[in-house]
Amino acid sequence: MDPLLLAVELWWIAPVAAGGAVAGAVGLRRRSTKSGRRLEYDAARHDLKAAQQAVVERRMAVKLARADVARISAERGARRATPEQVAGAKRMLRAKEHDAKAANADVRAKQVRLSAARAAIPAASAPRPLERLQAQHDAIVVRWMRYETDAGLQIAYPAMTDVKQPATAEYLRAAGHAVEARRLATGRVSATDYAAYRDAVADLERAFEAAEHSARVQAGEAPQPASAWQDAAQDMISRSADAIDRAAGAAASALAAWNARKRPDARKRPDKR
Repeated sequence: MDPLLLAVELWWIAPVAAGGAVAGAVGLRRRSTKSGRRLEYDAARHDLKAAQQAVVERRMAVKLARADVARISAERGARRATPEQVAGAKRMLRAKEHDAKAANADVRAKQVRLSAARAAIPAASAPRPLERLQAQHDAIVVRWMRYETDAGLQIAYPAMTDVKQPATAEYLRAAGHAVEARRLATGRVSATDYAAYRDAVADLERAFEAAEHSARVQAGEAPQPASAWQDAAQDMISRSADAIDRAAGAAASALAAWNARKRPDARKRPDKR
């Protein structure tokens, strides 16, 4: 058969094949989403989008606060506003600026989480993100139940089961929240429900660690937490030491480079013999 006629008769093969490939890719992604393999990634992407939207909103709030400061300052010049009103507007501006910085930091954290979630999409035979999260939740509950069921631990750490202790009460509130979030994250779980459950489990783990530490402090096994000024002083000392190290390294490098430039090349020295 003439190659040209053959090409005319079979022109439909390429579009159909391409459409089949696209449909296959879409179907594969849908099966991956339905199976829950991409649940952590989808939740991280949802969180990043929400964080980016929060940055936009807080930047707008900063602009409005600055305009408000300018307006009240002008009214103060016209004796229609008091110094207290100007000071209050400036405090509001500083608060909005701090909120904007926090939002930017949250976006960076969410970007890191998204990258980690993309790299950790499990294989077909690996446990799904929801299964791993439920196992993490169960492990925290098991650790807590040891203090509830072991008589020796109850005697050694009575604060762990005393609901009057603030840290213990906070753990119990976090536990109830995690149970409710787990109940909602059943069936065909959305990225929003998964993210809520994930955050609830993270809060639960932090609350358990705080309650356990508080109980051990009261039992005399752990040191008292450092005060805020001690933490700030230690942080300043660490930063100063790092800065000194960097400055010393830069000075040493500069000195070595200067000596290298000033040292004459042995091959260019005249022969004194």
